[in-house]
Amino acid sequence: MSSNIDLYSIATSGVNASSRLLSTTSNNIANVNSEGYVRERTVFINELTGGVGRASTERVVDKFAQNQMRRDITLVGEWETFSTKTSAIDNLLANEANSLATGLSDFFASVQTAADDPTNLASRDLVLSEGDALLRRMSSIADYMNYKEEELNLEFESMVNNANSLIGTIGDLNKAILVVSGNATGDQPTALLNERDNAINELAELMDITVRESSNASGSLLVNLASGESLVLEDGSFNLFELTDNADVMYKQLQLATNFEGNKNNTDIRITENDLGGALGGLFRYRDEILGPAQRDVGQLAVSFADAVNTQNKLGMDLDFQLGADIFTLPELAGMPYTGTPDTLMASGQFTPGKGREVTDADIRVTVTNVSAGVPTEVSVELLNGDGTPKLDENNLPVTFTGISLGAGYTEIPGGIEIDFQSAGGYSIGNEFLFQPVKYTASDITMATTRPEDLAFASPIRVNVGQNNLGDASVTSTRVTNTTVDNTLGAEASAFNGAGGIHNLAASPSPTVGAPVQIVFTSETSFDVLDGESPANVITSVTGVTNYENLLGQAEASGVPAWPSQFSALNDYPGYDFSLQGKPVAGDSFTIGYNSEGSFDNENALSLAGLQRESLVQLSTNANSKPRTLHESYSTLVSRIGEESASASIALQAAETMKVQSTEWFDSVSGVSLDEEAANLVRYQQSYAAAARILSTAQELFNTILSAVR
Repeated sequence: MSSNIDLYSIATSGVNASSRLLSTTSNNIANVNSEGYVRERTVFINELTGGVGRASTERVVDKFAQNQMRRDITLVGEWETFSTKTSAIDNLLANEANSLATGLSDFFASVQTAADDPTNLASRDLVLSEGDALLRRMSSIADYMNYKEEELNLEFESMVNNANSLIGTIGDLNKAILVVSGNATGDQPTALLNERDNAINELAELMDITVRESSNASGSLLVNLASGESLVLEDGSFNLFELTDNADVMYKQLQLATNFEGNKNNTDIRITENDLGGALGGLFRYRDEILGPAQRDVGQLAVSFADAVNTQNKLGMDLDFQLGADIFTLPELAGMPYTGTPDTLMASGQFTPGKGREVTDADIRVTVTNVSAGVPTEVSVELLNGDGTPKLDENNLPVTFTGISLGAGYTEIPGGIEIDFQSAGGYSIGNEFLFQPVKYTASDITMATTRPEDLAFASPIRVNVGQNNLGDASVTSTRVTNTTVDNTLGAEASAFNGAGGIHNLAASPSPTVGAPVQIVFTSETSFDVLDGESPANVITSVTGVTNYENLLGQAEASGVPAWPSQFSALNDYPGYDFSLQGKPVAGDSFTIGYNSEGSFDNENALSLAGLQRESLVQLSTNANSKPRTLHESYSTLVSRIGEESASASIALQAAETMKVQSTEWFDSVSGVSLDEEAANLVRYQQSYAAAARILSTAQELFNTILSAVR
């Protein structure tokens, strides 16, 4: 009787075990197309008294393959995002319709054409039209990038919300798995584990994470950023991401906000976006390495171009015989207060006329270092990268300038801009303001005139050769460097009076002589510099002349008596000079006068056209670096973005290949193989049938025994 019962128990356990195996196999087959499903297996222990013991169902997972797959998911997420975004900027800049190189060439070609006939209004009007067209190209590119920045911030918000949702889901699943594991059923909560792995994989696509099992809580996972910050803790609690900004509200920064329960104080942890990885890290990388620098490079080029044209035009005389004025209008700048500086305090800026070559791609942080009666009197300046980190010089030290004293109105600071603190008071030491001179400027430059007559194609001075000259010296060039009209004789004043003339004695900075307007040679190697009074006053005399280049410059450097100190005290007075070729003789004279009726003069037009070949765009914050031409600057930008786009595309292909390999590795262990499951199905069917046959035999034996005792 006992043996029959044992046989019955063995057969029953065998049937149940085979049924359990068939159920597991059927579940694997049914979920072959379920995303994230991990193959399951059921294992048994052998009972000492015979039969099949307790069963447990578990997932078949290779942790090494799973971790490698997650790393490759992260890599693909980063490069896919970076490559797609970079490609869009590359396509924008490479498009011929948007090319600034074409716009620059068309503008300077129109200037060259107009220089051939400087009185032709149609040619002059074409110059203005091409200038306006170039501004539209710049604005089109800048507006597109600004739109991309707005779009980027929306994507940041969406991805951060998605990441927070996934982090919360992983934390909740951790708690649920802990509860189920605590019930000691023997089976793994496979559905919950699969769901948690799916959430972790989705999170890995967004950022670089590390996952490890908890040593204290069975079944719980710890999820950290690759940089070490905890996202999900073993008890299911978790931390959340937040987007913040500082002075620039468009520049989003990432931080981790702790989510402690109870009385423990929460805190915010700054996250370094460069180490973030994944799609979110790819977005930050694209912003800091591609979009932000491209915005500033286009803005820097636009400022350099507009300022150079304005500066050169102001050194000429227009068709109305007036000194030239601006052709383009550069925008004003706003100083944005950093956190901790009251929003009510105002700081403004503007580009320093004629200093466009000094403008770099740097942002500028201005810190108040001294105040008097609530008004700043001294500041320090730090040049920044677009991501807020300091610009470094050739010695890898931050580029800073300290002890800059402020005067009334605008004060020039390094970087080609001037700043002014406009609030009546309330400033204090430590107040900080962010200026972004070139980030958005390309969209805001406008035409300052629509009159073709305002193009100053002529030189404002003419050098007349004395009628009684006996030597063969002739004028080779005139040079105008300053036409600033300032009757108060400020530091920037030139010798032009703004009324079609040059300073006489009454208007001159010197009490004894007027502006230099005549050179009279006393020998082949000596000359006197005279003003325009009658009789003329000798300003200085020069001897030992070896060449006839920039004669007024020679007079200032070595004349006797010394060049008037009142002239030298100004930045560039008188603001003009000229050179000769040939050999003068004693008595030869050369007289400088305002170029009245010089409508056919094209000297300044040629100088405007020559800007195309000049190095106008500063390469870096190192003042000793060699500037680039406008075309070189744009070509460098296009080439750099193109190289980044091509490199990103190659990196993406490599990452996708690695992901395919790691996924196949993981699936070879954890994936469902229909062939294998079909074989198992047949095997388990046979074992079920065999166990059922044992059960049937045991039943027959039991019935036979009962019949024998009746």
